[in-house]
Amino acid sequence: MDPAIARPVTAVIFDFDGLLMDTESTMFESWRFEWSQWGLELDPRGFFANHGGDLTEERYAALAAAVGRRYDRALSHARRTEYRDRLHEDLDVPAGLRRWIREARDTGIQLAIASSSPRHWLDLHLGRATLLDQFDVIAAGDEVSQPKPHPEVYHLALSRLGTAPDQSVAVEDTPHGVLAAQAAGLACIAIPNPFVPPAAVALAELVLTSADAMPLRDALEHCQRARAGRRPRLHIPIRSSMIMLWRV
Repeated sequence: MDPAIARPVTAVIFDFDGLLMDTESTMFESWRFEWSQWGLELDPRGFFANHGGDLTEERYAALAAAVGRRYDRALSHARRTEYRDRLHEDLDVPAGLRRWIREARDTGIQLAIASSSPRHWLDLHLGRATLLDQFDVIAAGDEVSQPKPHPEVYHLALSRLGTAPDQSVAVEDTPHGVLAAQAAGLACIAIPNPFVPPAAVALAELVLTSADAMPLRDALEHCQRARAGRRPRLHIPIRSSMIMLWRV
């Protein structure tokens, strides 16, 4: 870290869905599968929200309206979640992010998760990936009253870490995640998930294709310089498709 930067990074706070695990893709595929079971095609336009709130009931209502009187909610839910869970069996944390986690642990940087998803969801997937014990703090969506882009979940993570915003960096994959982190006073690295175009996270201090693009140390240093106004924001080109997203 450049000595000109007075406050070194002591904590990195990760989002979960779409970042540590691509549950955004499995969520979308599970809904597309369920629409197909009723002879319908799911239109991705308007499917993803610009916040981290839970849209499950709205999505079932939309499907019910499209199917009509023959719709069976219990059957639909059981079939969709069974399909989603099968997809999850092959999910893992991207290798680059695993390296970032190891690098942080090796250098004494605290690690946290700030997610709009409920705690049981985070524990389930982190446990399966054998990463649950790697995070010092987890702040979950069912512990706060407002989802992202509200900064409440980041405030909770910071208070549990006992660290200041200007010594912490967030890693996010969505526009509302970037806004939540920055509203809490953190610099932010954006690694957009497959449903988010690079332009949507342009406000992040650093935009990367993946964590493989650079070591964590270099990414954190860039964020601190950008926050201090010493270097323009860096955007590394990313191939992407759709728009926005929502947590599973």
